[in-house]
Amino acid sequence: MRLKVTKFLVTFLMVAALMLGGCSTQQVSSSTSSPTGTATETSNTTTEATPVPETTSESIPGMSNLPRLEGKATVVMTVKGSPITIEVDGTNAPITAGNFVDLVQKGVYDGLAFHRVVRDPQPFVVQGGDPQGKDPKFPADRLGTGGYIDPKSGNERYIPLEIKPKGADKPIYSKTFEMAGVKTVPELSHKQGAIAMARSQMPDSASSQFYFALADLGFLDGNYAVFGYITQGFDVVNKIQQGDRIDSAKVTQGAENLKVPQ
Repeated sequence: MRLKVTKFLVTFLMVAALMLGGCSTQQVSSSTSSPTGTATETSNTTTEATPVPETTSESIPGMSNLPRLEGKATVVMTVKGSPITIEVDGTNAPITAGNFVDLVQKGVYDGLAFHRVVRDPQPFVVQGGDPQGKDPKFPADRLGTGGYIDPKSGNERYIPLEIKPKGADKPIYSKTFEMAGVKTVPELSHKQGAIAMARSQMPDSASSQFYFALADLGFLDGNYAVFGYITQGFDVVNKIQQGDRIDSAKVTQGAENLKVPQ
């Protein structure tokens, strides 16, 4: 019994840390809550086909103004001189993948710090992508609260939670699997080497912050949006320390699949 309680406590603390790291200026005060019930329930998912509520990209306000990736792309992220190759999957997560590739193309990630690295008591995540880290004078303990500010509007760009159930034709938006009543696994799961979007408690609060999964993290499936996987360089990710910076991030293949609204 003590073992089960300890494991639950570890899960609670890790997910809480992830949500805090995903905070943006939107709903910062609510981000201290942890979806522990969701984490417990999603670990018992099945692979049965489940009817998915009709929530399409067309039904979400503002979706037409977001970049999309129609297919796949390859991004090479360099940290301390060593490359990390990421296959970004716009087939199964077009909005989430499109947002990431667009920000890579804009140079948003170049020079940013990894502000959260969690390896104890067990491997969890390496998280970065807060544009406030561009300023070397910005306090390191405040990183994890920012997102991408669109220069055209002057507002932070948010993207909806986007997760495609296994076997479904389209992703569902703005809902976790628990909220949507989905009882299957996602097409893109939190296996070791996954890249996914960090967010606050609100489903549609992701902006630019992302994380790499250092281990299989099935308890996050259905709650956070995975949009690709490391294909080479996981050993580089395993060596990242808090405060290390991204030298550069470049799209090396599939740039033509990015569709940006004019």
